[in-house]
Amino acid sequence: MSIFDRTNLAVSRRQLLIGATLTGAGLMIGFRPQPSAAQVQPFAPNAFIRIPPEGKIAFVMPSVEMGQGIYTAVAMMLAEELEVGLDQVTLEHAPADPKQYANPLLGDQITGGSFAIRGVYEQMRKAGAAARIMLVGAAAADWGVSPDACKAEAGHVVEAAGSRRAAYGSLIAAAATQAVPQEVPLKPASSYRVIGKPVHRLDSPEKVNGTAKFGIDARPEGVSYAAIAICPHFNGKLRSADEAPAMAIKGVSQVVRIDEAVAVIADNTGAARKGLAALAIEWDPGPSAAVSQADLERQMDEAIVGKALPHVNEGDVAKAEAEHGPVHEFVYRMPILTHSAMEPMNCTVHARANGCDVWVGTQIMGRARQAAADVTGLPIEKVEVHNHLLGGGFGRRLDVDGVILATKIAKQVKGPVKVTWSREEDIRHDCYRYLNYSKVTATLGADGLPVSWRHRVIGPSVMARWFPGFTKDGVDLDQMAGAESPYQIPNRYTDFARHEAPDGMLTGNWRGVGATRNIPPIECAIDELASAAGIDPLEYRRRLLQHKPRLLATLNLVAEKAGWSTALPEGRGRGIALSDDFGSFAAMIAEVSIGTDGKLKTERIVCAVDCGQVINPDTVVAQIQSGVVYGLSAALYGRITVANGAVVESNFDDAPVLRIHETPPIEVFIVPSAEAPGGIGEVGTPGVAPALLNAIFAVTGKRLRTLPIDQTDLRRV
Repeated sequence: MSIFDRTNLAVSRRQLLIGATLTGAGLMIGFRPQPSAAQVQPFAPNAFIRIPPEGKIAFVMPSVEMGQGIYTAVAMMLAEELEVGLDQVTLEHAPADPKQYANPLLGDQITGGSFAIRGVYEQMRKAGAAARIMLVGAAAADWGVSPDACKAEAGHVVEAAGSRRAAYGSLIAAAATQAVPQEVPLKPASSYRVIGKPVHRLDSPEKVNGTAKFGIDARPEGVSYAAIAICPHFNGKLRSADEAPAMAIKGVSQVVRIDEAVAVIADNTGAARKGLAALAIEWDPGPSAAVSQADLERQMDEAIVGKALPHVNEGDVAKAEAEHGPVHEFVYRMPILTHSAMEPMNCTVHARANGCDVWVGTQIMGRARQAAADVTGLPIEKVEVHNHLLGGGFGRRLDVDGVILATKIAKQVKGPVKVTWSREEDIRHDCYRYLNYSKVTATLGADGLPVSWRHRVIGPSVMARWFPGFTKDGVDLDQMAGAESPYQIPNRYTDFARHEAPDGMLTGNWRGVGATRNIPPIECAIDELASAAGIDPLEYRRRLLQHKPRLLATLNLVAEKAGWSTALPEGRGRGIALSDDFGSFAAMIAEVSIGTDGKLKTERIVCAVDCGQVINPDTVVAQIQSGVVYGLSAALYGRITVANGAVVESNFDDAPVLRIHETPPIEVFIVPSAEAPGGIGEVGTPGVAPALLNAIFAVTGKRLRTLPIDQTDLRRV
């Protein structure tokens, strides 16, 4: 059976019955009526484990897999406490059910923000341990011995003093009658057999052989295919579309119009795209038609000196500035960014009078379900979301605009319809990371170290729309994440100047979230202050991190591995950047070379990370490498621009991403730790740009404060 087979996935509420909460981890335990001898049902001690009479154990994944390795990590946590091998299990997508599968730290069925492992680490281990205790109890009762005289081993219960041994599958009926364990002791880290060991990804074989199912692979029976054109202008509308040329294309069956888009329906994607190309479409650009890039940047510059909401206020910054001038001031400007996930947006919907099915890869299943219910007007229980693997998320699939569009179209189509966006639509209608500016001011003491720090963050409030609970007194807490810096500075003040994108331009979460906005200005400013003080950038950071032993140890490790103190050839330089976010600590050193013509080459990236207890070290390395590549793409090329109220860029020719031949060696070193797990999916991205910018300064003596990097500024001839 495929590790992603959904056969018999749905465990009914009758089977699960009443959920009981064990500690703050939110483990759901319940009983089913004892099955008859004629038909033994799988043992479902909680929402995450299903043990059949024979065959492999099913693990139901509470998070979604978008290439980050969470399915393997969750399976490892469950397997560790259940005492089974990973070769004894299959993996299944969880259904859309926030009550059962919400991330305990977020309170919703969300995969993002590097919360997946942090949120379920205790929950999954308790789920596995509770099931193990019930199985051991069943065997002990059958054998007439104490549970203490038995142990779990490789999917069996074994009597320690005798030769009796029972497979889990033979115990499931009796296990279902066991009392729910109120205390669930967990194994100490010193006893781990699975957690912390390098494990090959469980989803890799099917991705390699082509049998893995992504959202774009959904093909329910009777499906038709839609190619879509969305109004390019913010808040624009469809004015007209002459459908006659499209309907003349073989295979085209229908043209669907909605307010903001038009779609051509056909019996294959090729015909749908030909039909769309043949349409004569006229758009109404609406009130944003005159909006330009210059307008947006001017408005951001004005916000630098405008009003702002206070966030952190420690010490007396004004007094320190008066006593320790001069004030060093830096303004950093970061562009609009797109996600550019490998799999373009897609969604398949079958909307009927009495129900709706949605096939999609989404990071936020409950909201996807609710979105389809809202569009169709159906009760939520009449909507079923069939989740799939995601061909990249990076925050793009934390929004449900694609589900809404597909459902609007499906309401006018008989049978299921698969709506696939072209790459052009994907880039021009992203939920962008909008313009983000920072103004940093600082004063230095007699020792050259900062005694005051101001950081004004200018940007939109994504959380006000997406997750209002993550705002306080009008301040977007994600936008301000770490803006006060991790360094020991006695007087600190940060504030937030909210400035939104043009109406109709969707903004959202982007890999690294708040850290990608704040770490570049912080780490570049610290480098600039070190230079002003005449102190080596590494030593400068060391002096400011005596209160952060884990971050300091991570910095020292990366300096050692990168050979910070060794000489480099002419035209080469190194730069440092640190990250203290997501419950993890990371330090990065970029080594670059720059020709006299300004041509920049990233020669090497070295990263050290302390993410607490590691689940799968192979995944940690892969995630850091992936994050570095993502960050390099943004630092070197990432820039979305606006003209006439519409996004200009439309494909990889004018919105390029890093190519293989441009990718440097990326070395990752993990700091051993028994602390609680931190996040890892976002950690590799935020430090890339500042490490590059600081390395550029080491070679050229030039400070660049605007991204992406303009290599024409690096010429030395």
